[in-house]
Amino acid sequence: MFENLSEKLDRAFKIIKGNGKITEINISESIKEVRKALISADVSYQIAKDFCDKVKQKALGQNVLTSVEPGQMMIKMVHDELVTLMGETSSEINLKASPVIILIAGLQGSGKTTFSAKLANYLKTKKSKQVLLVAGDVYRPAAINQLQVLASQINVPVFTEEGNNNPVDIALKGIQQAKQSNCNVVIIDTAGRLAVDEQMMNEIANIKQAVSPTETLFVVDSMTGQDAVNTAKAFNDRLDYDGVVLTKLDGDTRGGAALTIRHVVSKPIKFISIGEKLDALDVFHPDRMANRILGMGDIVSLVERAQEQYDEQEARKLSKKLHNNTFDFNDFLSQIHQIKKMGNLKDLVGMIPGVGKMMKDVDINDDAFKGIEAIIGSMTPKERENPSIIDVSRKQRIAKGSGTKVEEVNRLLKQFEQTRKMMQSFSGKGKMKQLQNMRNLRRR
Repeated sequence: MFENLSEKLDRAFKIIKGNGKITEINISESIKEVRKALISADVSYQIAKDFCDKVKQKALGQNVLTSVEPGQMMIKMVHDELVTLMGETSSEINLKASPVIILIAGLQGSGKTTFSAKLANYLKTKKSKQVLLVAGDVYRPAAINQLQVLASQINVPVFTEEGNNNPVDIALKGIQQAKQSNCNVVIIDTAGRLAVDEQMMNEIANIKQAVSPTETLFVVDSMTGQDAVNTAKAFNDRLDYDGVVLTKLDGDTRGGAALTIRHVVSKPIKFISIGEKLDALDVFHPDRMANRILGMGDIVSLVERAQEQYDEQEARKLSKKLHNNTFDFNDFLSQIHQIKKMGNLKDLVGMIPGVGKMMKDVDINDDAFKGIEAIIGSMTPKERENPSIIDVSRKQRIAKGSGTKVEEVNRLLKQFEQTRKMMQSFSGKGKMKQLQNMRNLRRR
């Protein structure tokens, strides 16, 4: 996410790093590179210029503390301006209605149907809502089937009406169905449309007028760059939507849409979608995004994802096993499954401060754990519980059964022992208290 922008901004900051103080000369050189980085990320020239003028004005009027290097101060000022540009604070989706009606709009191919299913999953699992999806795309042959397949994966019902080609009528009947079945959230997926297609734009406007949605969300493909911003403005002029959703942020995106769409349409970015998995949806936080763009990581989001997979009862059992030195391969496998549930591995690594830059050219495959799982799966229950009994002959059998080599089995056994020792270092009261404090971050 934003690797090219992050790399170019880092080069811009290096110009001023090492200087004893900020001067008009060195700040001008650094700002010039920042402007180039923003423009190359598909930020419009005027927005990039205004952004850099504000940073330069603040920098020249800043008395740099002796304990803070000019380079660090420059990063902070760019960070603060990025946060302002992207909206300063996160914006919650409005759920204060009965039922809540959410209308999804956007261009063809922007990922509306997948996002609709992701949002349904988010509201069901994290907000404890009873959700009904309404299949309102009557033009794309596979749209209804796609929504039904996705919905079946998260056990959410879908309202469809075969033979009905009137999306306004379908939406109204879907809302009526939701009321009858006690669903408190209705998500209406609509057909993709071009801003220049007057007939289709009239149709989405008619749907909005008929259903009076609690929220209208505009879905944008981040990979379309500045075009996404222009389209968002055209749709907003017609629909006056409530928020923006950025999809495909894990793709080859330059970042311009995320940076400037809030500034152009004066509407908050509410969600970002990363990856194809139905749990790959995050609330948009401008400060956290600025941190990631500047290579500062996003430890709060990482802790939140870990918290979502946290089971207090299981944690107590694990703590007891670590204390008694009985942590085994069953526990090890359980920890792997929890990590996999947290999302895309490269995305998780990018949340760790300083690690994202080091790993930018490393391909982290989501199947990285498959070999480990195969090896553990080839062990007997007794071997999982007591790895010390695994001798040479057992290693050969495990390697053959898992389709790996003995060297890989040896490597896993060594990694397991190192992991057990590391986790034992966190089993003391002081360390457990630190983990408890991290766990409570979300509750504050």
